[in-house]
Amino acid sequence: MSEHIRTHLEGGVLTVVFDRADKKNAITQAMYTALADATEKAKADDAVRVILFRSEGDAFSAGNDIADFISLGQTEGDLVEMGVFRFLKALAELDKPAVAAVRGRAVGIGLTLLLHCDMVVVAEDALLSVPFVNLALAPEAASSLLLGATIGHQRAFELFALGEAIDGKTALAWGLANRAVPADQVETTAADLAAKLAARAPNSIRKTKALMRDAEVLWTVMQREAEAFGSQMRSPEAMEAFMAFSQKRAPDFSKLG
Repeated sequence: MSEHIRTHLEGGVLTVVFDRADKKNAITQAMYTALADATEKAKADDAVRVILFRSEGDAFSAGNDIADFISLGQTEGDLVEMGVFRFLKALAELDKPAVAAVRGRAVGIGLTLLLHCDMVVVAEDALLSVPFVNLALAPEAASSLLLGATIGHQRAFELFALGEAIDGKTALAWGLANRAVPADQVETTAADLAAKLAARAPNSIRKTKALMRDAEVLWTVMQREAEAFGSQMRSPEAMEAFMAFSQKRAPDFSKLG
């Protein structure tokens, strides 16, 4: 495990904790590797009936750690072989229920992860966004398929293209969450749902989930997204976006076409 990813198994629930509160739980490649390990373990271990994702601090996840992310873009090799895509593949293939407890910001992968969770509890004042286009990138985690399927094409395109956040109440209304509750009730509500799922017939739950999702299709979409993502990471547009981010200014794409 990464020092910033903790796990705990109790009562059939494997709790996976983002523990990098000082950085708003921004995710590094080491953390992705630990997340992949935990998710693969959840699938293989009969003692695990449910996986619960939660976070320390006041943010679920700020998304990718930008410095770590930029260095990834300069790495030679196939992105699909890296920790982040190991984690995404494990999510696509996970045949046990996943629950998420979301407080504060859920940015990028912090939101797209939720599309792979079967039950999601959000704080009413949580803020969810997928600002990939703001960084001149492309969607990931099969979100190009799943987000539109969940909330409709127009809403999904707006979230992707404008990068603006929606709050927890809106996430509930749009079908991204099962519950929207006050922030201090998020973790107990999610833990209660996870415990209820863990008490259900495990093979029945797994077959139900398998019938509702096509892991092969999801992984195919993820690989197609990886190609688009990788080409954008090395593009002049992304270089300008990353430079603007580091300089705390708005990017200027007017001379790029």
